[in-house]
Amino acid sequence: MVIFLSKYLIWGEFMNDSDKFKLTGADALVQTLADLGVDSCFANPGTSEMQLIAALDKESRIKSVLCLFEGVATGAADGYARISGKPAMTLLHLGPGYLNGGANIHNAFRAKSPMINVVGDHAVTHQRYDAPLASDIIGLAASTSRWIKSVDKVEQAGHLATEAWEACHGPEPGPVSLVLPADSAWKEGGRKGAMVQAPELRRPSQEKIETAVQAIKTTKSPMILMNGSALSETGLKHAAKLKANGIRIMIDTFAPKIARGAGRFLPDRMHYFAEGAMQDLKDCDLMILAGTKAPVAFFAYPDRPSLLVPDGCKVVSLGGFDTDSEKILFELVQAFGIENSAPLANRICPDKPAGKLSGTTIGTSIARYLPSNAIVSDDGVSNSIGCYFATVNAEPHDWLMLTGGAIGQGMPVALGAALAAPDRKVLCLSGDGAGMYTCQSLWSMARENVDVTTIVFVNHSYRILNIEQSRTGATDSGHVAKSMLDLSNPEIDWVSLAQSMGVPSTLCTTAEEFDSAIERAFSKEGPSLIAALLNE
Repeated sequence: MVIFLSKYLIWGEFMNDSDKFKLTGADALVQTLADLGVDSCFANPGTSEMQLIAALDKESRIKSVLCLFEGVATGAADGYARISGKPAMTLLHLGPGYLNGGANIHNAFRAKSPMINVVGDHAVTHQRYDAPLASDIIGLAASTSRWIKSVDKVEQAGHLATEAWEACHGPEPGPVSLVLPADSAWKEGGRKGAMVQAPELRRPSQEKIETAVQAIKTTKSPMILMNGSALSETGLKHAAKLKANGIRIMIDTFAPKIARGAGRFLPDRMHYFAEGAMQDLKDCDLMILAGTKAPVAFFAYPDRPSLLVPDGCKVVSLGGFDTDSEKILFELVQAFGIENSAPLANRICPDKPAGKLSGTTIGTSIARYLPSNAIVSDDGVSNSIGCYFATVNAEPHDWLMLTGGAIGQGMPVALGAALAAPDRKVLCLSGDGAGMYTCQSLWSMARENVDVTTIVFVNHSYRILNIEQSRTGATDSGHVAKSMLDLSNPEIDWVSLAQSMGVPSTLCTTAEEFDSAIERAFSKEGPSLIAALLNE
């Protein structure tokens, strides 16, 4: 009996070694990504992804999160990357699945978030028959993918997984797409890909730094427009020193992540509206770009500029999104020999607000109770700007913005951020119109029991579009035009909606009610939702 058992163990070890040469394409892909450190997958699978589901079932190093809509999966992968700094995998079903997730892939593309979108496809042998779900996935996904390839042979699965992982890191990071036909997934013969080092952001050119220093010395009103790693806590310390040297510091209108709150330097923020930006920048005669590009208006308007650079202002780029902007600021500080620093924000707890419920009173209450090291996912569109300014002196926190302008980002980004940092409180700010794009996020929040408090600004309207309507010159609007921007017929019951998905929720109509509700929400763990019925 002992001899037999010994032989069995040896045979079992032999079979385990042999199995390494019998990997399916799905196994090779998933195991390669796990070897490279991918530990999360946000999935909305279909029939063509069943082999990938089986591969994930065997891979304990990757946590799989079910999302009821592809836009939730891709938005969650974006939020995960912004907080963890590393890519998650998404699992999408053919071309329509990619398109359903496309808006938040677009936002991730603009946020420079590393993300590996694995898209199932029909078997290579089946593609010539033009089945109902057939589509040109490469064509559909190319515009928001920094890299895209299809595993047309099972032997390529692991190698292309390595390529995808490497490509999503940069030097300019962003989403990539790896298409896996069903037969490449189920066939044996897969081989794991090689282990590689992730590319790093480029270092700033010393020659360009010297050019910028000389330009700053010869101008009256220089400024630095920055994004990327410069918005980290360390980067902002460098920025505060440059501010003390008489250089204005500004960030893009929407940034993937910025460190804010007490003990941190608060740079100016580029205005959203073109006329506001141009008025604010009218005296600027030198614009230094660090980790970004020259600013442009979100939209074209009659008789207003598209490029937000004043006439006569010189633009000097020290590096775009592929460059380490924190290092740019450090090099500038060293070049000037600056030791002093501009003032940093102090912790100030505002008084309890009273009266009507508005974006400003909501922001006041958030500033009172926001826990230290919290994360804010902002998709509040027109109503969250008051929260942004009210929290300048709140406890230290990170603020994640709507980078690509495609609403419906807030809830899924909050989900991904919470899974990336389970020890941190996450606050989601969402408009009611924006929230309806990806309200399925609430179900995944409840399923994963993440610590996310969601505030929905309820005004039963696409408020930002009502503002934009007059700015674009479309002022002669009748009943049809008004109805297209109105969400009150019927009104959305956010409390019932959230509760139906397993998220405890409450309705607030006054500033006092909201202040008590947010204090309770921040004192507990787990998902919750506050529907804030605005009176402004």
